Amino acid sequence: MTPRNSILPRRRLLATAVALVVSGTALQAQAQSQPTTTGSLGTAPTTAVTSPHDASAVETCKLGSFVCAPRPVSYAQCSPNAMLDFYDPTITKDTTLRDTAITDTVSNINGTQGVKVESPEPNVYHMTGGVRLQRADQVLQAEDVTYNADSTAYDARGNVRYQEAGMLLRADRLTGTTTPNQGDADKVTYQLLQSRGNGVSDHATVMDPQHARMRLASYSTCDVGKHQWEFRAKTVDLNKDTGVGVARNGTMRFKGVPFMWLPYFTFPLDDRRKSGFLYPTFGSSSHSGTYLSIPYYFNLAPNYDATVAPRYYTDRGPMVSAEFRYLQPRSNGTFYVEYMNNDKGPDDDFSGFGDRDGSKQRYLVQIANSTNLGDGFGLSANINRASDNEYFRDFGNDLYTSSVGILTSSVYVSKGGKYWSASLGVDDYQNVDPGLPNYVEPYRRWPRGTFNAEVPLNSWLDAGIDSEAVAFRKTDRAPGQFNGNRLDLAPYLAGDFGGPAWFVRPRLEYRYTGYQLDNRYNKSVYSDRTPSRSLPIASLDSGLVFDRPTHLFGEDYTQTLEPRLYYLYVPYRDQSKIPTYDSNEMSFDFWQLFTTNRFAGADRQMDANNVSLALTSRLLDDNGVERVSGSIGQIRYLNDQRVTMPGVAPTDFNGSNYVAQLAIQLNDKWRLNSSYQWNPNSKQSPYLNTDGQVFFQGHDTDLATVSLQRRIKGDGIFNFSYRYRRNVMEQFDTSVVYPVSERWRALARWVFARRDILPYTADNGATFSTFTFSHRTLEAAAGVEYDSCCIAFRILGRHYVQDYTRRTNNAIMFELEFKGLGSLNPQSGQYLRRAILGYQ
Repeated sequence: MTPRNSILPRRRLLATAVALVVSGTALQAQAQSQPTTTGSLGTAPTTAVTSPHDASAVETCKLGSFVCAPRPVSYAQCSPNAMLDFYDPTITKDTTLRDTAITDTVSNINGTQGVKVESPEPNVYHMTGGVRLQRADQVLQAEDVTYNADSTAYDARGNVRYQEAGMLLRADRLTGTTTPNQGDADKVTYQLLQSRGNGVSDHATVMDPQHARMRLASYSTCDVGKHQWEFRAKTVDLNKDTGVGVARNGTMRFKGVPFMWLPYFTFPLDDRRKSGFLYPTFGSSSHSGTYLSIPYYFNLAPNYDATVAPRYYTDRGPMVSAEFRYLQPRSNGTFYVEYMNNDKGPDDDFSGFGDRDGSKQRYLVQIANSTNLGDGFGLSANINRASDNEYFRDFGNDLYTSSVGILTSSVYVSKGGKYWSASLGVDDYQNVDPGLPNYVEPYRRWPRGTFNAEVPLNSWLDAGIDSEAVAFRKTDRAPGQFNGNRLDLAPYLAGDFGGPAWFVRPRLEYRYTGYQLDNRYNKSVYSDRTPSRSLPIASLDSGLVFDRPTHLFGEDYTQTLEPRLYYLYVPYRDQSKIPTYDSNEMSFDFWQLFTTNRFAGADRQMDANNVSLALTSRLLDDNGVERVSGSIGQIRYLNDQRVTMPGVAPTDFNGSNYVAQLAIQLNDKWRLNSSYQWNPNSKQSPYLNTDGQVFFQGHDTDLATVSLQRRIKGDGIFNFSYRYRRNVMEQFDTSVVYPVSERWRALARWVFARRDILPYTADNGATFSTFTFSHRTLEAAAGVEYDSCCIAFRILGRHYVQDYTRRTNNAIMFELEFKGLGSLNPQSGQYLRRAILGYQ
């Protein structure tokens, strides 16, 4: 089977590029050189290291991006003149000229009067006096060159220098033959012009074009003569037939000091993947101590591979993880497992909700699969399971998974057509927050089927249906929770009329939802074992778009004015005898003005006789980019909304909150987003106070958010956000990436809760608003980054609230990158890209 490395990439092995770059390039160059006045200098050697990306060519992550891509490797800090001293920048870099170019012999390269050519024997040529041979981009210079046209043997001595488009090479002596292609080089110094690799070798030998050996070889991507790091090997053997190199007695050195020694290891010479050790990972956390992992990669076949990583935690003992990846013509996926047979650490059940129960065996299983079953059918699987709900607290080493609260697993078979789609599968959940009881897990949907269709009847009318059938199951149930089945059907007709400056979109829907409850349902609450609900839903969405040219802030813009009117009618149906399996009230925002239901899930369908009014205005620049956008709107209730659910009061007032939002980005250096909700009414709180009594709120701000993002000196960023929701939370979130100098960046994030209220559901189903803490740091992280010519490192410390027990954890991560070889411990970057908006 043909490997597809773009989908199933090879792992970066330790010192992947070292031997190939050192010998494969340098030796080919000297072995293929033919120092004659009429012969070719040979074809261009190839390298295995791709050209590095220049930082100036990388597009800066756009303001407002949720997660930015990692920054490519940059050599911007390297000296632009760090070249071997014989480099000639005027020589062409066009390698396509070699086939037609004539080899020129140039004399007087060292101030002599000319090249002296002797022929002591027939077809033997001896050139002295400073020889320079050039063919297109290839240039060979030496003090003394001898060439035998019969045997094709050559001998170049005295300050031998070779330059071509991709590399430079210096040697004391080059000897060999061009037929067969063999050669030796003494005291080699080389530099790769595209991949920045450079180094030395005491002696190099090419046995044939596919086999070579080097002795006392080194490699680095640092500036020539200023190696902060380098790799050295006593011997390096290359076999291009198999694509495998072998290094013996190799050391990694930093500032000349060896810190890693490998007596023997192999590495790939081309795109063929190769088994071998990956970089080790290490770190520290409060619950597991210091840990070290040394992964080993198995290249089992072109279309599947595996990685096994023994790991040791100082506070808990040994663990092993394994990952298997496969790629078939119709299927690809990953199987990952972590397993510890004997956990020596304590079972810290601080809240009483932990379910480890003293078990010594700990594990995590993750399976991902995507399969084309043929005939339009597809299978997708994403399975995640931990041994207990304390696992991620104890072993979440990457600063991100340690905060996971719910593990979701799903398996689905799906099929689609031109106007329809269908799926059948299961959803499962596991609580992995040891601060919460396991009954907080959502109901398993075991199984769940969906069918959706939308068929155009003509140019302005569509007919469709949204449907779902699901069985809800739970193992750990609180009082009042029980299993059941649900069928939800919603056929509809939707029209679309409009032009450039207006639109009218009517929609008529009929929704039926029926249940079959488990025999153990609470008969005192639900009198009917098979309750159902059916009702029509009618809506009319309409709007206008006005625009005009305007001049503001010294710039020309197009200003729009967009009024919008939305009418919704849904008759009331008593749903108090219907259970709630996966439904809850959605957070109110601007887009809730134009939706048919304020509840997520099918267990509740709100009643409505509402009119939503909204007004939006935008400023568009000459390129059509939205620079300013502001909106305001409100729902006017023509009748009270009577449908409720536990913790949600009915709507018995004339209007919703006034909702406003504003976004400003006049240039690429700063961006402001804000939203605001003012409550003109007095309404019942969704929570009860600690005495179980109802309290009211209103005539004040219900929600306010402000977020500011500002670029600092090109690659820096500053973020500030304020989040407030009445009786729920009030938080400040500040983060910064500050360029201290060209090489140093300071990193920090601070999340502070002025007040944070945790909703708590008691066994009887009542919801209380429990004040868990105030004036407390939820998360604090600080670190530094250093980026030099060939080395980059990052050290980061993080203190954070871990789970609902409100206990804290501390973690330290250190990442070191040898540019051109990869990174030690490349985990902290994943956390930073999620924690600091705009971090790159």
